[in-house]
Amino acid sequence: MSPIFESHIDDWPKHIIRLTDFWETNLFFVRKFKGNPLLKHQIVDAAEAHSINELHFGTWLNLWFETTDELFIGEKAQIAKNRARQMGTFFHVNLFKARSKSI
Repeated sequence: MSPIFESHIDDWPKHIIRLTDFWETNLFFVRKFKGNPLLKHQIVDAAEAHSINELHFGTWLNLWFETTDELFIGEKAQIAKNRARQMGTFFHVNLFKARSKSI
């Protein structure tokens, strides 16, 4: 995943904070994140010749599950994994929809 995003993110510490805010908002319903991450991913996908595919999403989801299982247990861990699965599916489907609109 790094080869895709490395050239698009110029401030990783700031990006990690945004990622954390995004997931806090989505997992704990705190209003920390503002933005349109789908649009950002669509822009990256277009810049990368529409090369983001299901293997990238599978890799990300496996890493998410592995990390969640290492650090957490219980119902919240399961919720985090389910939300990640839903988010991955949402992003995957909508990246492909955006491709068909740009043709």
